[in-house]
Amino acid sequence: MDLVPVREQAAETAAAESEVRPSPSAALFTVSPERQQLIGVQFTEVACRAMEKVIRTVGRVDLDETRIAHVNTKIEGWIERVFVNYTGQHVERGEPLFTIYSPELVATQREYLLALKAQDMLGKNPFPKVAAGAVSLLDATRERLRLWDITDEQIQELERTGRVKRALTIYSPVSGYVIERNAFPQMRVTPNTRLYTIADYSRVWVHADIYEDEIAFVKLGQKAEMTVPSYPGEVFEGVVTYIWPHLEEETRTLKIRMEFANPDLALKPQMYADVKLRVPLERKLAVPKSAVLRTGERDIVFVDRGHGRMEIRTVRLGHEVDEYYEVLDGLNLGERVVTAANFLISAESQVQGAIATWQASPSQGGENRD
Repeated sequence: MDLVPVREQAAETAAAESEVRPSPSAALFTVSPERQQLIGVQFTEVACRAMEKVIRTVGRVDLDETRIAHVNTKIEGWIERVFVNYTGQHVERGEPLFTIYSPELVATQREYLLALKAQDMLGKNPFPKVAAGAVSLLDATRERLRLWDITDEQIQELERTGRVKRALTIYSPVSGYVIERNAFPQMRVTPNTRLYTIADYSRVWVHADIYEDEIAFVKLGQKAEMTVPSYPGEVFEGVVTYIWPHLEEETRTLKIRMEFANPDLALKPQMYADVKLRVPLERKLAVPKSAVLRTGERDIVFVDRGHGRMEIRTVRLGHEVDEYYEVLDGLNLGERVVTAANFLISAESQVQGAIATWQASPSQGGENRD
C-alpha cells in the first residue's frame, strides 16, 4: 500500500470541495459531467426563432345575416296561386313566388289606364298647365305601382294590352333557399304578414370564442383556417370580419365572427368546426418550454456555465408559442440551458443549498448577462 502524505491529500480534498462549493454569487452550484450524464441532462442553446402564434378554437357555422331576405306584400289582398310551395326550395332572383288579388291594386291599374288616355288626349294641349297635369297624374300612378313592387315589365304589359289584371305576380327579390314559408292559396295577407324568408348560402358566418389572454392577437381582416368533421383533410379559408366589443361574462371569452365562401354549399348552418388563427410574431429570443420551471412566483432556468457549473437564472417570459416561450429578459443569445432532467438538477441545487441562498436574494439572476 502506497503512503500518501497528509498535506498532499488535504490539498486535493480542498481542491475538490472548492469545485463543488456554491459560488459567492449564490446562484451557482456544481453537477459533475459524469453526474449530468447519469441523470440524463440535455442542453439547448438560446436562439432567435421565427415564431408564429396559433390560436385554436371551436366555431359554429351560421347563416350570413346580410344575405337573408323577408318577403312581405305592401298591399292587402288574397293569395290566389303559389309557385314556391315548400321550405328548402331554391329560388332565383326574379322567379315568381305567388299571385295576389287586391281590390286596391285593381283600382290603381284602372287609374293608370285612365291617366294614360288623359296624357294621350291632353299631352298636346296648347295650355302647358293642362298638359303638365296629365303627365304628372300618369307619373304619380306609375310610381304608386312601383312602390307596391309591381315591376316595370308588368307596367309595360298593362300599357300595351290596356287590360286590368285581376291578380298580379310577386317575384323573389333574391336568389337562395326558402327557410320559412307562410304563403298558401286563398290566404288573406296584409303588409304585416311575412310570407317567405329566403337565405343565400353562398357565403356563411362562423362564430368562435377567443380566450381572454389571446384577445390581443386577433385583428380585423386576419385570415382564418377551418376544418369540419364532415370533410376530413379539407381546409376552408376565411377572414375575421367582426370582433365583439365585450366579453361573455360566464365564459370570460370574446366572440368573433369570420366569413367563409361557400359556393358548393358544403358548409351547413349549425355545423361545428375547428378554427385556427395564425399570428406571425417575427423573430424572437426563445427557449423550449421544457427548459423553464414555473414555480408560481418565478420562472427559472438552469444555465450551463461550463465545467459542471450550473447557474439558477430568473427569466421574464412573453408569449407561449407551440413548444417555446418568448424570452423578454434574463437570457442572452447563445447561452446553454437545461432542457431535460430539470427537476433532478433542481434537487441537486437544493442539496447543495444553492436554491435556499438564491431565494433569499431575489435580485440574483434577474438581469441579462453578456
